[in-house]
Amino acid sequence: MLSAAASVATVTVAQPTPAFPDPESETWVADLGLGTGPAYDAAVARLHDLLLRAARFELRRRGAHTDLDDLAFQAANDALVAILAKLPTYRGQSRFTTWAYKFALLEAAVKARRRAWRGREVPLDAEGWALVPARGNTPGTDAETAELLGAVSTAIATVLTSHQRAVLVAITLQDVPIDVLAERLGTTRGALYKTLHDARRKLRAQLALQGLEPLDSEGGSR
Repeated sequence: MLSAAASVATVTVAQPTPAFPDPESETWVADLGLGTGPAYDAAVARLHDLLLRAARFELRRRGAHTDLDDLAFQAANDALVAILAKLPTYRGQSRFTTWAYKFALLEAAVKARRRAWRGREVPLDAEGWALVPARGNTPGTDAETAELLGAVSTAIATVLTSHQRAVLVAITLQDVPIDVLAERLGTTRGALYKTLHDARRKLRAQLALQGLEPLDSEGGSR
């Protein structure tokens, strides 16, 4: 009879190794996983070229023609760093190059948004919550919606901190990209997401106390 330890060991050994969708993907992961050496350096260089092409494509698609090469190079560099850091999370559910391209497209999108906002003032007026009722002041606005918008405006003014109001207004009413706002405030996207989440949670709770349903993202409470 096998001991308990032997039984556990047998089960552990029997676990299947995650399959790669194709031999090329397996080679990518193996070479990049080395961390050093000629094969690693060659794989990094090839990957950077792929990321650079993907970044250029995305920047052109977004109309970012000014400083395109510089922005694409920055995006490819940042994407490469992120891929190497997250390499253990690759599970082979798609080709490695497809998985990697997504990093380049994301970084290029971030660079394009920041480029579009360069030189533009980011509105950080916490009192911008007053725009909420104005957005609902249209001929098609019924009394129930008007009441809800007024309640949202009051809740923003009374239950949120000035920082929460400023972040909520900038992102949901002024359409400031969250990565641009993070850069201007010297913080991180994660910290701003947390602030936004807390602000929306407070607003939902306040509206619930009044028996009102939260608005969609246009109203800033969902």
